[in-house]
Amino acid sequence: MIDPPQPYATGETVVQRDLDTLTEQLGRVPRGVVGIAARCVCGRPLVVRTAPRLDDGTPFPTTYYLTAPGAVAAVSTLEAGGLMKEWTARLADDAELAARYARAHEHYLAQREQLGHVEEIAGISAGGMPTRVKCLHVLVGHALAAGPGVNPLGDEALALIRDTWRPDRCSC
Repeated sequence: MIDPPQPYATGETVVQRDLDTLTEQLGRVPRGVVGIAARCVCGRPLVVRTAPRLDDGTPFPTTYYLTAPGAVAAVSTLEAGGLMKEWTARLADDAELAARYARAHEHYLAQREQLGHVEEIAGISAGGMPTRVKCLHVLVGHALAAGPGVNPLGDEALALIRDTWRPDRCSC
């Protein structure tokens, strides 16, 4: 008789089943995993929290990495539609949005700094923050990890993909 798979952990704790799932989701062995920042309602990882320096010494600014295939595909569709250029222009025209996005950048940096200081990436967050939109996957990962109201463009992207993918319904 084969033992049933071990359950997923809850919260940020990482268990072997999480690492196995991440390998399946990414198509490679995950690097620098220090926590699961957001989980599907079924327990599988949605967003991984990554060390600011990988085991090989490489600085790694992407603290929150979106891994769920359905979410990645939905966000990729937004990126392919040119939304990043449009949102970068919005940042230049909307001072309130730019200020909220700058606060998201500061939050991202503070969250990474909790994991350790890496001089080579000091002041550099990810996703283009704080002045442009470079990677919606990072912004959505940050929004899922931090919760609503922290990353305004991550929240907007989640709203735009709601008909295709949403965090409160399992699509694993």
